[in-house]
Amino acid sequence: MTLDLDKALASMKQQLAQYCQQHHIDNPIVVGIHSGGVWVANEILDAVPTDEELATLDITFYRDDFTRAGLNPKVGHTQLPALEDRHVILVDDVLMSGRTIRAAMNEIFDFGRPASITLAILFDLNSRELPIRADVVGEQLSLKPNQRVKLSGPTPLAVSVIETH
Repeated sequence: MTLDLDKALASMKQQLAQYCQQHHIDNPIVVGIHSGGVWVANEILDAVPTDEELATLDITFYRDDFTRAGLNPKVGHTQLPALEDRHVILVDDVLMSGRTIRAAMNEIFDFGRPASITLAILFDLNSRELPIRADVVGEQLSLKPNQRVKLSGPTPLAVSVIETH
């Protein structure tokens, strides 16, 4: 399976611009989830009507499997402004179970109660465990159970489908 990264990013940009216009969202805070979400957010930031710098979120300590998986040696840094009554665009590379997004929203609410959260995803795998849906999707994918999407980057940003055991 070949994935078209440029096409998915262009689709996200177009949808985000339309979404912000339709919902009268001005100057939102764009938040990328480490690490792939930050890479994607950097690519689409110019399509969002904002003067804010990109914010970043590391959800390692908010994951529901933290006690099982232990500390990831690549723990990133959360860098968020106050979010009280602000519109947030939450960006990640892949939506699979919904657990990463749940953890991200838990952390976001620790920084204040946003006016809204818009979820923007590069690739949606349609394999939910939680009732979480994206507002903006670059591409919907149907993978075999042993396949996963692998984003690498940030320079160059590339995507592939890998086989797992």
